Order: sequence, then structure tokens, then C-alpha cells
Amino acid sequence: MDIVSDSPISLKIDQMKERVLWQHPLIVERGIDQTRLAFADSWADSPEFSFLVIGDTGSGPHQDCDPQRQIAQYMLEHSDSCRFLLHTGDVVYLVGSREHYQEKFIKPYREFLLGGEQPNRLAYDRMVFNLPFLPVLGNHDYYDLPLIFGLLNQATLPLRRLLGFEVNLHIGWHGSSQGNAYARAFMDYLKGIDSNSQLCRHLESHYTAKTDSGRCLVYKPGSFTRLPNRYYTFRSGGIDFFALDSNTFNTPSPLPATAEGEAYRRLLAERRHDLERQELQLLETASTLHCDSPESAEHLDDLQAKLEQIEEIKLDINKQLIADETTTTIDSEQLKWLRKRLIESWHTKEVRGRVIYFHHPPYVTEVTKWHQAQTLAIRHNLRWVLDGVAGSVGTLAQGRPLIDLIICGHAHCLEYLRTGDTGHADSNLNWLICGGSGFSLRCQREEGSEIMESFPMIESSKGHHTRLVAQSELFVGLSGHKSHKRRPYSFLRIDVQDSCPPKFIVRPFIAERFEQHWSNSKIEPFVIPLTG
Repeated sequence: MDIVSDSPISLKIDQMKERVLWQHPLIVERGIDQTRLAFADSWADSPEFSFLVIGDTGSGPHQDCDPQRQIAQYMLEHSDSCRFLLHTGDVVYLVGSREHYQEKFIKPYREFLLGGEQPNRLAYDRMVFNLPFLPVLGNHDYYDLPLIFGLLNQATLPLRRLLGFEVNLHIGWHGSSQGNAYARAFMDYLKGIDSNSQLCRHLESHYTAKTDSGRCLVYKPGSFTRLPNRYYTFRSGGIDFFALDSNTFNTPSPLPATAEGEAYRRLLAERRHDLERQELQLLETASTLHCDSPESAEHLDDLQAKLEQIEEIKLDINKQLIADETTTTIDSEQLKWLRKRLIESWHTKEVRGRVIYFHHPPYVTEVTKWHQAQTLAIRHNLRWVLDGVAGSVGTLAQGRPLIDLIICGHAHCLEYLRTGDTGHADSNLNWLICGGSGFSLRCQREEGSEIMESFPMIESSKGHHTRLVAQSELFVGLSGHKSHKRRPYSFLRIDVQDSCPPKFIVRPFIAERFEQHWSNSKIEPFVIPLTG
């Protein structure tokens, strides 16, 4: 039985639109752009600034330690000198439940919250940030929990503790309700406004910034810190930032109705069956362990991480097995919005650079991600967007990359990659993956740092050839064995220089857990675009 479930894309989109009253008549008549965000502070115009990046954080305590809290405390050294913080998704594991926000978000980041000195008094849907906190949705922020699992998990918890069964997947009673908990925590949740008169007052109070695309929501640190939508854009220091919801364009294509397609379908079913056997073996092993020593505690953490990893792979297999012309939905509205806004950005003189951030990485060498069907879907859809932008922008780019920097999460590591010739407009781009800021870490795949991709033969309708499309320049993840495992959790500080095109100084910071001890360190910074 599957522990978590993932709603259809069409339901995710519809639910999120309801929560922000998408295109409500009162919003339309005021000329409000519901995908735009502005800052109240004048510092947003300064061309030199810094920002922080974290991702895949919301794990809660790991038996005798809390990696997320270690990272949060480390970031405090930089918070005063940084303009905002980007979060690449998966704010709360395992299923984004509202009852877990207190333990897995508010307490770890209490210094970043107004009133955080008394975190137990803060409600997850009333948070106000002192430093702008700008997240995107991860897959776990959308996941739901079959009712029977919630009941069994909570009802049997005392018995499991009595019997010494220590594995706790932290799934709680509820799921995310198709991302509802995230929407209440971070978005301007207009659905809860009772009357048109109240809505009018709210719009007149908070949607006051005037931009070239209309009025928009104003973000006021320490006062009102809400996001306008599940995907949005903002401008800082002449850089356009685009925050995307990649959960709605990651659906795998249907398997072909051919002998080859049926053979692959059988292979997927067999792999799923094998994964279910592995789950049972892991649970059996876990039932023999107790948290009576640091070594056992870390072993339990590893087992829980493997169980979560298996669930993720099973979900990817399920999406492939059920995909057909009726169930496959692509969020074309968001993709067309991104293409249109990128083209507009290139035609805006005061814009000197562009950054995109979202959850699922199109290029990655972490052990579980490259061969997932969702990775291929994300890569395919992003290429469609960028190819369209390249066709429209033409010579205006003058040899510059269409996007100066792309930041993702989802892979539980820190990684810097650069694409080569992909045959598309995502060639020669810089990619950062920041997904190792608190949850279980993973290692690099056995194939190493070179990413090869298979392409159809141009000369004939049959056959494929492979070529190098990306190279990993930096990978920081899980390493070592048993009690000698190194767990380097990470975050990024990125300094933006006053230049056109912009230069980004990337500064990786590491909080490492090794043999029950923590140590902080930093990796040599590097400049994007690369020099020399």
C-alpha cells in the first residue's frame, strides 16, 4: 500500500486558483496582476545585493539532532546582509500536514519570524517574516495521506513505542489537502475573505504597487509577507526573478502502445514489486532497532530516509503506469506565462538579468533523480519555453544566455552543473541545486558527473544516439559508510554584482554531521558566469 498520494495536476491547479480567487471580477476591474510581487522597501532597487537559498528542509528533529535548525542558525550570520531568502520547495515533510508546521518550520526558523521568541504562540497561517521568505511548492508540499494511514499512524503510536518500534515517518493525521497548508502558510489566501466589501478593502490595502503589468501585491517585511500565487515574479536590483510551480508540468508522457512500450510497462511493474519487498525488509530491520545509542539513532534516520526514497520512486512509477491521453495534463497556462514574461523581460531596458527557481531539476547527478520520468518531463517543458523565447528574442541576446541562473531543489544535495550543447535553448546555462538543507541527504549516482542524454537518430526513424549534455562541477552529498557517514547539509549565499550582464558570486556553506558531532565550514566561492 502507498503511504502517500499525489493529486492530479488539474485538481492542484483548480484548488490553487480558488484559494487566490483567480481572476475574480473585483481583481480584474482593478487591473491587478496576480503573478507579480513588489517590495515595500527601497533597497529592492539597489544593484548590488545578496540573497540566501535553501531547499528540502522540513524534516523536524532527527532523533538527537535537527539538521534544519543547524542550517537556520548558521544562516543567521548572513541574514542581516541579505535582501531575501529563496526556498526551492519541500517545506514540510512527509505530506505537508498543517499540524507539522509548528515543529518543522516555525521553531527551526523562529529568528526569521515576527514574534519568533515565543514560537509556540505563532499560528502557521499567520506568519510574518522579518527577512523576505520566498518559497516555491515542492512535491511533498502537495502530497496527501490516505485516511487509513493517518488513523493507523496516530492510533498505534503508543503501542509502537511500547514495543520499541522506533520508525516514525512524521506523517501526522492529515495531508497537505492538495497544497492547502502551504497556501495558508505563505500565499495571500483570499478564499477566506467573507464578503466583497472586505475583499475590496484588502485589495486597496495590499495591492498598491504600480508596475508595467498592472497593480500588484506589496511584500512588507515585519508587517505583511504574503505571496500572490503559486507561481510569481519579482524584480530586485534590475534582476527579474521567476518562481515556478514545477509540480504542474512534471507529468510523464504516456507509454507508447507498442511491443517496446508494453515490455517497459512490465519492467516498471516488476520494479515496483521489488521496491515493495524492500520496504517490508526495511521495516523489519527497523523493528529491531532502538534509539538507545547515537549509532542506532542515525541508523534509524537512514532507514526512514530510504523508506521515503522508495515512496518517491514508486510514485514516479505510478505516474508512468497510469499516464494516458485522458490523465496527462500539462500546465500550459503557467508555461505560456513564463514564456511571455521572459520575452517581456528581454525587451525591458532596466532589466539586466534573469533568474528562475523551482523544485524539480531538469539536470542532476543525485542517485535517484536523473532516470525519473518526471525529470524528463520537466526538461522537455522547460525547453519548450526557452526555445520559444529564443525564437522571439533573436539577436537581442547578443550571445548571452537566455537565463543567467537557474536554481532548483528536490535532489537532496548541493550541486552546480553547466549544460553544454543540448540542441535546445537550455544550452550553456548555469544550474544550481540546493536541496540539502535539512532532510535526508543522498549520494551521487555511480555514473558520475557527466550527464548523457539519448536523442532520436535524425537520419532515420529508428534508433537513438547519446551525447554529453551537462557536466556537474560540484557535488556535496552523503558519503561514507555506517557509523562513518558524512552528512554535509548546506545552504547558499549568492552575491549579485553591479554589472551588465550580472555576475553572481556563489558561496556554499556546510553544516556537517560526522560521528555525532557538528562542524561548520564553507566551500571556495565561484563566479557565474565562469571566468578563466
